[in-house]
Parts: sequence; C-alpha cells; structure tokens
Amino acid sequence: MPREFSRSQRVASQMQRELAIILQSEIKDPRLGFITVNEVELSRDLSVAKVYFTVLGKAHDQVEQDREIFARSIPFIRRELGKRMRIRVLPELRFIHDESIDQGMRIDRLLRERTPEADESREDSE
Repeated sequence: MPREFSRSQRVASQMQRELAIILQSEIKDPRLGFITVNEVELSRDLSVAKVYFTVLGKAHDQVEQDREIFARSIPFIRRELGKRMRIRVLPELRFIHDESIDQGMRIDRLLRERTPEADESREDSE
C-alpha cells in the first residue's frame, strides 16, 4: 500500500502545529499581533523550511517589522522546536508573509463594490 503523505509533508504538518504554538504563546514581544502560521513548506532533504504566516490587522510596512522580530527570534524558535519535535537536524527557518488572504479580501471588496447599474446594463444586452 503506497504512503498517502511523504515524510517531508508529515514533518511540515507537525512543524506547522508546533510553530503556531511557539509563536502565539512563547514569544513575548508586544509588537506582534495575532499570528497565524498558514503553511510550512519543507525541502525534500528537510534542510529548509519556508514558514508562511499572516498577522491579523497589520499594514504591509508593519509586516516587515514582524519579519525582523522573527529573524531575531530564530535561535529561540529553533531551540523550542527542537525540544518539541523528534528530528535529527532542524531545518533553516525562512519566514514569508502570506499575502493570499489580503488578496482574497481585496478581491472580495472589489466584487462587493460592483455597481448595480453595471449589472443591469449587462442583463439588458443579453
């Protein structure tokens, strides 16, 4: 019977859960808002982990500040992750702001702003 998930996918899933807990409860920086870890992508050799995150209610310039906080906290985060996961070598962590939620909200807002006149004129032409 073939495996449903590769090892890198299983490790990434566990890493996502553990990182979410660490970022929300262990990092005590008041400048950080509510952080969500959307996805963790691991390379096939498990050497690099791309951590996609979003921060609720933050402007783009503030996200850069959050990324700098993460960069300074990487040694602490890796140490905590090493305590929680049974993995021989921890991957290099790269934090990337996930803009898909912002883009989805923007598209939703644009769709809601459509004028009723445009809908009526389109119906008349059909």
